[in-house]
Amino acid sequence: MHSAESAPRQGGVQHVEIGADRDGQRVDNALAALLKGVPRSLVYRLVRKGQVRVNGRRVKPDTRLKEGDTLRVPPVRTAEKGHGQPPAGRIRAVEEAIIHEDRHFLVLDKPAGMASHGGSGIDHGAIELLRAARPGDMLELAHRLDRDTSGVLVLARTRQALTGLQACIREGRVTKQYLALLTGRPARARFDVNVPLRKSVMQGGERMVQVAADGKPSLSFFRQVERYADASLMEVTLDTGRTHQIRVHAAHVGHPLAGDSKYGERETNRRFRQWGLGRLFLHASHFAFDLDGRTHAFSSPLPEELRAVLDALPRK
Repeated sequence: MHSAESAPRQGGVQHVEIGADRDGQRVDNALAALLKGVPRSLVYRLVRKGQVRVNGRRVKPDTRLKEGDTLRVPPVRTAEKGHGQPPAGRIRAVEEAIIHEDRHFLVLDKPAGMASHGGSGIDHGAIELLRAARPGDMLELAHRLDRDTSGVLVLARTRQALTGLQACIREGRVTKQYLALLTGRPARARFDVNVPLRKSVMQGGERMVQVAADGKPSLSFFRQVERYADASLMEVTLDTGRTHQIRVHAAHVGHPLAGDSKYGERETNRRFRQWGLGRLFLHASHFAFDLDGRTHAFSSPLPEELRAVLDALPRK
């Protein structure tokens, strides 16, 4: 049996005993750390094919490990490892996006178009780029943002910080706020959306989320910040953090996000392109939590390209 901190050797199946430091960690994150350099797409493929098991049972990528579990790590051919060093320009871009760092956390103002991690045809996400920029540093994603969403993305620099923040997220002790431009004009300036969401993975690997009675509980609080002729800028506070939650909740109430090609309306999006919107209008503006007696709060202003769209929008 191998310690969870020693990377499995290439060539044979390894059985890794989970220690206290990985208690509560997702299976995909544990594998990414153990199989350093292996692309996320391969990690997910190994899980999907049942080659990764916990205590002999098949698992999903988001299955949480417990101290004392036995993780089966399949052999991985060296030829399948990695995608090489990222381009210097992309490494520079991620370094320029750092808005805070201390001993425990590194925080990005992630640009839209940059994935949180590699996989599904993406060689290098924010985590891979930062690891290339900071070789030797311990860096782990504490949460994720969709590729098309900009804003605050928190990474942990110590195992203690990672497990502490993940516990805060699991227990709902994190404040997550977004700025979103909803198409149309909701009838109320404040409203909640409390409908369960179910995530599906399509054949091509694309993720789709639907409102479904058998889905996971999902709650979002919408508060109007600014009103326009055919749009409303809303501050959205999440009570839960499901995949695509704000996008699906907004579409569910009949006001999908501007620029949302997956859950929005094509004609409406075309109209917003005339006002300069070339992306999803969703920005992670604030992320805060208390850990070990200290308050951590990180904020990011609306990017200039989204501010310019608001300036161009008709108000009547």
